Amino acid sequence: MSDTDLLRRLQVAELVQNWAVWRDAGDWDRFATCWHEEGRMMATWCQAPWRDFIAASKAGWARGVSILHFLGGWSVDLAGRRAVAQTKMTISQRAEVHGVLVDVVCTGRFHDFIEERDGPAGRKWGIVLRQPIYEKDRMDPVDPAAKLALDPALLARFPEGYRHLAYLQTQIGYAVKTDMPGLKGERVEALYAAGRRWLAGEAHGWEE
Repeated sequence: MSDTDLLRRLQVAELVQNWAVWRDAGDWDRFATCWHEEGRMMATWCQAPWRDFIAASKAGWARGVSILHFLGGWSVDLAGRRAVAQTKMTISQRAEVHGVLVDVVCTGRFHDFIEERDGPAGRKWGIVLRQPIYEKDRMDPVDPAAKLALDPALLARFPEGYRHLAYLQTQIGYAVKTDMPGLKGERVEALYAAGRRWLAGEAHGWEE
């Protein structure tokens, strides 16, 4: 690997790190710099252009929604000025479910479509699309002595990789998307194919 390629991979990795730190800190002005103009976020609870995602996140903060992100290993595929980054992550959310305060931890990957473009402030790497991959999750009462009974029919509505996260989010009023990519299956294979198109210089074609 050349020094130039290593630097570019590190720049992409820094972008992904900045996204998590600035979003979770509510540093919305700097968070906005992570995106290109048409950038789009695909989350369980919000599928929207980045400006709308920020507005929805601010509204959630105002009413006490608690969502945090923790990042792990990363991989970057480069093709010219385009990249696909995958980053191991967990999403941690706390809320009341049926009167019991719980934590849900969901493990997965951020799958990011990223491009380097020239702009008024110089060259910039920015996110064009972020599609998380949801691999597995669990729900635990904050008080280990608390008793919690979930509705099995509601739980079964959602894919295995994020069903407890989705259950919690429905309890606090969100309409949760039910076909997000998981560890295996047609949806995640379609996402990988979109990534290959992106690196080949084509439109990624990823649809909601």
